[in-house]
Amino acid sequence: MDFRIGQKVSYPNQGVCAIESLDRKDVNGRPVEFYSLRLLSNNSIIFVPKDNTRTVGVRPVINSVQCSEVLNFLADDFEEIVPDWKTRVRDFSAQIQTGDIFQVGDALKKLTFLTTFKQLSFREKRLWEKTKFLVVSELAAVCSQTECEVEEKVDKCLAEACEKHNLSRIQLASSATH
Repeated sequence: MDFRIGQKVSYPNQGVCAIESLDRKDVNGRPVEFYSLRLLSNNSIIFVPKDNTRTVGVRPVINSVQCSEVLNFLADDFEEIVPDWKTRVRDFSAQIQTGDIFQVGDALKKLTFLTTFKQLSFREKRLWEKTKFLVVSELAAVCSQTECEVEEKVDKCLAEACEKHNLSRIQLASSATH
């Protein structure tokens, strides 16, 4: 996939980056083109071989129309959460690694729901913080709003999703007893 200088992209597990340049470097005696990505959250630089962007999972950030789609998705109910914490951590980590904002958002919803009735393990807490950062930072970068404004909207959507999930669990339990 070809990107242009100045374009904003999402780098899995790291967040929104700006493409600063396309550089050519010698690797094992042959020239390789690298995108120079500046991570917006901390100003660090990541070099990604141009031919590996798809493999690594670098993708264009969502567009402004998709902002409302993501927020609506975050407010929707979700599938039941796996009870085993080790399986959850593995699954959530895999979702984050995809780089897909909807996969990351799904993990965020489930982790947020878990926080409503139990203290997260250290690993789950770190995953919850990472998913929230990834979702909020991309929405803020695309929707032309501050991270504080976006986080407030995201929190409202997550609360709505948790409420819907609680209701669906009650309904499921109620129908199982009849």
